[in-house]
Amino acid sequence: MIQLHGSWVAMPTPFTENNKIDFNGFETLIDRQIKYGTSQIFILGSAGEVTLLTLEEKKAIVHEVIKIVNGRIPVFFSAASMTTQASTDFAQYCEKEGADGVIFTVPPYVLINQTATFIHMDTCMSSVSIPCGIYNNPSRLGVQVMPETIKKLSDAHPNFVVDKEALPNVEQLVQVQRLCQGKVKIMCCDFPKYSIVLPTLAVGGTGTANIGGNIIPEEAALYSRPWTDMKIIEECRENYFKWFPLLQELYTFSNPVVIKAALNILGLPGGHLRKPYQDYAGNKLKELENLMGEMGVIDKYGVKN
Repeated sequence: MIQLHGSWVAMPTPFTENNKIDFNGFETLIDRQIKYGTSQIFILGSAGEVTLLTLEEKKAIVHEVIKIVNGRIPVFFSAASMTTQASTDFAQYCEKEGADGVIFTVPPYVLINQTATFIHMDTCMSSVSIPCGIYNNPSRLGVQVMPETIKKLSDAHPNFVVDKEALPNVEQLVQVQRLCQGKVKIMCCDFPKYSIVLPTLAVGGTGTANIGGNIIPEEAALYSRPWTDMKIIEECRENYFKWFPLLQELYTFSNPVVIKAALNILGLPGGHLRKPYQDYAGNKLKELENLMGEMGVIDKYGVKN
């Protein structure tokens, strides 16, 4: 089974001017991630505008991205859907196409209890043999997957390898690590208002499932490494503190609004946002560009046309 670690970048979905999937843009962005040391990528998450894609588009992305990656880096896809059956169907499609892994969530809006949560996740994980994980994000989904449920799933499924945590609760991190004893790797979001990157790594988490790496991939890789010695710990703190203001800016609005704006500033194929999202514009866009310039991001990563 894949041992996820380091920087796991949740990537946006680039669109062409006529609102089609920009697969050439995907290739550019994926090649860039590999070049700068990203450990694995995540496709079709919230940063990928997944709820605004048709099922046919999602399947096309899985098919084409696997060909683009060509085994150079592990690629996981979200199999989250509104029903258990739809989640298992899509996960099985990903497995058939050759995905390295899939991620499941609690379906949004249904507000199920922990028993139903376990049954949903248990059914999903049983439907595939490839590595899988959960995305625990109660702010978007309405339900927190509790540590005891994660432990029960871990005991039942050897292919359950990663818990992607996105909630401001260090007790959750401690309990998952304590109960699962490292069998399920903990990786966390880089949302500044939660600020759980350093606590995650401190309790034994293996990295971050981040959006910052879309803009500063090399730096995100540095502050996402597991804490194996004091040198790495010190470098992690130094880099994370340095780039914290940029992360704050990238999370001004829900993903991927600012991510795409920042990619476009760099001359990379971020493309536009699908409605009802509104493209980042005006004074906020100028502030973002100024910050990226002041921090050296444009000089380092800007594409010269």
